[in-house]
Amino acid sequence: MEQVFENSTYSAVDGRFEFGKNWTRFLSRIDAPRIEAACASIAGKLKKTSLQGSTFIDVGCGSGLFSLAARQLGAQVLSFDYDPDSVSCTQQLRRRFSPNDTAWSVNQGSVLDTEYLASLGQFDVVYSWGVLHHTGGMWDALRNIATLVKPGGSLFVAIYNDAGESTRRWKVIKRLYNASPLLRGPLLALVAAYYLASRCAKYALHPALLFKRPKRERGMAMATDFVDWVGGYPFEFAAAEEIFEFYRQRGFTLSYLKTRRGNACNEFVFTRND
Repeated sequence: MEQVFENSTYSAVDGRFEFGKNWTRFLSRIDAPRIEAACASIAGKLKKTSLQGSTFIDVGCGSGLFSLAARQLGAQVLSFDYDPDSVSCTQQLRRRFSPNDTAWSVNQGSVLDTEYLASLGQFDVVYSWGVLHHTGGMWDALRNIATLVKPGGSLFVAIYNDAGESTRRWKVIKRLYNASPLLRGPLLALVAAYYLASRCAKYALHPALLFKRPKRERGMAMATDFVDWVGGYPFEFAAAEEIFEFYRQRGFTLSYLKTRRGNACNEFVFTRND
């Protein structure tokens, strides 16, 4: 089932980065190796080889790649996103790889809309990677998705790490990117130059890295990720211990953790106790 709510409050002119338009450019690059990497990312961190018989909700589905991966792992999938272009991307991916699939639904909705969430029920796996910090209400979103997890179910989230002043500078860059189209090209060029210089310095210190192929753990594309990194706004963040304590107080146990030292996402898998 594919459904788009006509009364969506989505606005592309409120200083919000247009994530869906960025994902549209990524769709043509989704192929078997990327899908396999996405499947491995989900299965490995959930410590399962299959999701057969499970229900899976992709909160902020973006391109739809991880919804597709969950479906290929055997789960019954519900995907939703606030951005209508992201909804369209996921619908296109569903038609391309899983046409007429009654076990995969794609909707438009907001994780900040508690009435909408209450209509969805509960799921064995609630998945939201790199999404909730872009809602403009991260802590509300983190609280809301907890209600979607069945007792004994898994909650898989990734949230930008709080790396101190560098993270706050990053927020300024993102705000400037979205303030004016004229700033976008120069900002992308400046950030690209900074990372290129950093990479060259790293190679100078460790020449062996020149011969090591970068590992794309989740099947994503560097170009798409780069624009997302520079432009992704609203933008919030949290230290790993803040996320851990937030969910511990709500009856969840941590079963997987991957932390980052810089401006990247910490990954968490929690299990609901009750």
